[in-house]
Amino acid sequence: MPVVRIGTRASTLALTQTGHVADDLARLGGFDVEIVHVRTEGDRLKGSLATIGGTGVFVTALRDALLDGRCDVAVHSLKDLPTAPAPGLTVAAIPLREDPRDALCARDGLTLRELPAGARVGTGSPRRTAQLLAARPDLEVVDIRGNVDTRLGRVAGSSHGPGDLDAVVLARAGLARLGRLDAVTEALDPEVMLPAPGQGALAVEVRTADLADPTAPLAAALAALDHLPTRLAVVAERALLARLEAGCAAPVGALASVDTLGAEGASVTVEAVVARTDGTRVLRHGVSATTNVGWEGEAPSVVPQPFVDEDTARDAGESLAALLLEQGAAELAPLGPRA
Repeated sequence: MPVVRIGTRASTLALTQTGHVADDLARLGGFDVEIVHVRTEGDRLKGSLATIGGTGVFVTALRDALLDGRCDVAVHSLKDLPTAPAPGLTVAAIPLREDPRDALCARDGLTLRELPAGARVGTGSPRRTAQLLAARPDLEVVDIRGNVDTRLGRVAGSSHGPGDLDAVVLARAGLARLGRLDAVTEALDPEVMLPAPGQGALAVEVRTADLADPTAPLAAALAALDHLPTRLAVVAERALLARLEAGCAAPVGALASVDTLGAEGASVTVEAVVARTDGTRVLRHGVSATTNVGWEGEAPSVVPQPFVDEDTARDAGESLAALLLEQGAAELAPLGPRA
């Protein structure tokens, strides 16, 4: 039975995510899988993402391992992927997305509204910081980093860690994959906090050359693993991010959804927020784009199930970014080319 080597970071969350993908690929492709641990710059360096080099620090080493043949597949958290394409590599599958919302994990079961004035809330994300302070300017936001257990250990009442904070904010998807939803005291409504573009989704990347024969076992398994509505949603979100030229230090959130409208067509809706890190100014807009379905003569007996194509999704994200820029987004956040 052929062996497919799957590269991953060695964190507990990364290994759990990769394990799900490995199980699916083995089931769909009928081959054995081997997990290859790859140490990235993001695992080695300390400090905030903005100071250690941005989201790419979690990706470069995995991509190098793909290109030099140490692994055949790499599994990424999609929000870690730079928006620019990588020469010689293709994101061949984006599986069904987990719930993309952010989650509040607070002491004593408190919700965001119930946290007392002056409560200390931990996050390493400028996006989360800005939206937290926009909703609750009376909070004290504390910059933190570390794995899920380390950050949960900062919450008062935790059985491990210093317990020096009233709450932390994490991605609900990661907690779900680790079986730690018991720590969540509130899944934050996107009306309060829009997630990072691509949050909750995984990207399964391979060498482009390995997709040349779509009937090959690996290529066919990846095609079966790909979830079209998720792919189209994150295409829209990442197109917005790319058009804004927003790095990891920019407080930008986005969330897209794709809906089939029966015989009329399908639509993609994208909402996005750009804010000052201190939460004092917030710019939020949304757009929708629709793909229509038509035919000549009498309607067919079986109505096709249409979906927005990638170009339509990409255009929706880019048009929303243009609107945000027209409304002054660059005055609120570090957008545009960076030295």
